[in-house]
Amino acid sequence: MTNWNKSTIQIPQWPSVYGGPHSQGKLKSKPADFIVKERLSFQPEGTGEHVFIQIEKCGENTEYVARLLSRFAGVRQRDVSFAGLKDRHAMTTQWFSVWLPGKADPDWSQLNTETIKILQVQRHARKLKRGVLSGNDFEILIRDWQGDKTKLEQQLQQIKIQGFPNYFGEQRFGRQGQNVNKALAFFDGEKIKREQRSLYLSAARSYLFNQLLAKRIEINNWNQAIAGDIFIFDKSNSYFKAKQLDRSVLERIRAYKIHPTGMMFGKGEDEVSAEAQKIEAEILIENQILTNGLLKLDLISARRALRVMVKNLQWEFQGKTTLLLKFSLPAGSYATSLIHELLDTKS
Repeated sequence: MTNWNKSTIQIPQWPSVYGGPHSQGKLKSKPADFIVKERLSFQPEGTGEHVFIQIEKCGENTEYVARLLSRFAGVRQRDVSFAGLKDRHAMTTQWFSVWLPGKADPDWSQLNTETIKILQVQRHARKLKRGVLSGNDFEILIRDWQGDKTKLEQQLQQIKIQGFPNYFGEQRFGRQGQNVNKALAFFDGEKIKREQRSLYLSAARSYLFNQLLAKRIEINNWNQAIAGDIFIFDKSNSYFKAKQLDRSVLERIRAYKIHPTGMMFGKGEDEVSAEAQKIEAEILIENQILTNGLLKLDLISARRALRVMVKNLQWEFQGKTTLLLKFSLPAGSYATSLIHELLDTKS
């Protein structure tokens, strides 16, 4: 499954589960074709040292906007935070926070441009932390669509009911897998800017997770409970290990209330066992150059659901060759991984 070439990694075409794409089309022909709106998991309180700013941006990446806010407010870059990275080639609505203790707000409206729009500003007692979203809402326009409409709608119905593989999307890995290969270079001693390290290390761990998920798809148990699995609750980051695969566990799996998980590799107790542990161990051995590098760092192991449920999935054809998709996903899941099940967008 892995293609090695002088300590580099090529990102494979990971397997799909609903028969593969039977149609094709153009994704992100323009930023407004890919709309993403963040949903916070809480409401800003209205008072505090941190200014929460909701921004709509088009064709700009998250880190660029964070640097812009830092310069405009006259604060250190580390005093600006955001909940998650958003694709540059999209129209995205997301939150940022700026630490301004004892200071009045500048006129944020001065930041408005053709590509950046300030939507609202509120104060809060604590900074905005990574991953504190309840999810993201998507509106995606596929242009020049062609293919088997009946099969596409069958696949959409399956995804609506059964979910889809919770792969990390291709943007996680960078162009031609450069983020994973930057991690390899870092492991080999190359100097990497501190602000880039977490991006590259996350890409390395995400690659291992995707390899594991692909293996379980090949075995055909990615959405089933197997011996030794760790399970995560559908609307929570809490997970548990069942003492045995009894009727209760199997029924909750079938009802999509819990999901089997895969490793986000790092230090810590190996929680899986039995068959699940055997599969994960195979992936780690196959990718030892990554695991050896990650073990030298203080990254704590975690778990991620192998499948993800989509909410409010809707679709419509606008004419014969334009497809509009609308749906919501939990934080950390990728719209491009859903599209991977349906469409070939490479052409």
